[in-house]
Amino acid sequence: LFFAEREAAKVSGKDIVKRRIARVGVIGAGTMGGGIAMAFANGGYPVTLLETSHEALQRGLATIDRNYSVSVTRGSLSEVAKRERLAQFKGSTDYADLADCDLIVEAVFEDMAVKKEVFGKLEAVAKPGAILATNTSYLDINEIAASTSRPQDVLGLHFFSPANVMKLLEIVRADKTAPDALATVVDLARRIGKVAVVVGVCHGFVGNRMLAARGSESEALLLEGATPSQIDQVFTDFGWPMGPFQMGDLAGLDIGWRNRKARGLSAVIADTLCEQGRFGQKTGRGFYLYEAGARTPVPDPEVEALIRDKAAEKGIVPRAISAEEIIERTLYPLVNEGAKILEEGIAARASDIDVVWVNGYGFPIGKGGPMFWAGLEGPARIIERLEYWHQRTGKDVFKPAPLLKRMVETGSWNGDAIA
Repeated sequence: LFFAEREAAKVSGKDIVKRRIARVGVIGAGTMGGGIAMAFANGGYPVTLLETSHEALQRGLATIDRNYSVSVTRGSLSEVAKRERLAQFKGSTDYADLADCDLIVEAVFEDMAVKKEVFGKLEAVAKPGAILATNTSYLDINEIAASTSRPQDVLGLHFFSPANVMKLLEIVRADKTAPDALATVVDLARRIGKVAVVVGVCHGFVGNRMLAARGSESEALLLEGATPSQIDQVFTDFGWPMGPFQMGDLAGLDIGWRNRKARGLSAVIADTLCEQGRFGQKTGRGFYLYEAGARTPVPDPEVEALIRDKAAEKGIVPRAISAEEIIERTLYPLVNEGAKILEEGIAARASDIDVVWVNGYGFPIGKGGPMFWAGLEGPARIIERLEYWHQRTGKDVFKPAPLLKRMVETGSWNGDAIA
């Protein structure tokens, strides 16, 4: 994986002169924006942190101070180093204070109209040559770039939460992103200790697009007879740090709920939980129950009763679901979506996908990442089972990608036969 990480951060084109980055601006001092600001400050970069109100700004700065204090208490940061890092921050509620920034990262609400409004304001204040980045997890960066008069300066920097801790950084190259802007942020990622992977534009990029494929059958498995704890146990037995329902509770079920509503999609179990105010750990209830101040998931009979009721409404008779079936209906579609991403050129190499999934989503490092693991699992078997589930369900997520079929013939994701 070490060599894969080095390859993932390479940018084509020799002798590209990188832009100078002396100060970074971050728009939004919430959980994501504050973490991004800390990541740059930790790397030695002065940061201008912008919020819409003085109150929101002070809350954000207080959280940053508190996070550094935790590090001091744990012994991973000295009091002197804490003061030095806090001195890197300049708070503001005025966009004009971003005028001296060489890179500006937008980390506001995940809504296209809101992000376009932010970039419109940046047009009026950002200096020529400043790189304008969005931290969107899903949205079309080409559309954001097209709303500006300087699309060559626009790209995506998809940090993973908590941004000051997680190593992965998906760098999203839009259609008109200038090569020197891309090369600059790839180099910058290394300087702030991130593992960078350059990807193309599509809904969810590499990681979240594949995550959607992995999770597409999760609800169906519940309705057909599995429980959240059973599915999560299969994942932890495989080597994941946690299963999909534990992860959803940790991240916040309301995030996926908002995204589904924006796209006109639904997930009857998860949506019902959100309608009941069950957003996961932050509300003490999600797919699991959480005792006050605890992060240990406790199976909830109410959720299991809800699942049975929804299954009955749909006329589904519960049956026994094996661990093997859970793997086939979650991890095989994950690999299949990865093959489609390679076909479309969203990722340059299969190893880039592996770097994303090991560093950003907890895929067991001992299995090398989903695309490497597919070679061990046997692409012929994966295709056979995908075709079985496609015939049984009619769902496109199971339709084998042409590249996956070629992998059977060549033994390689790049289409060249391995001697």
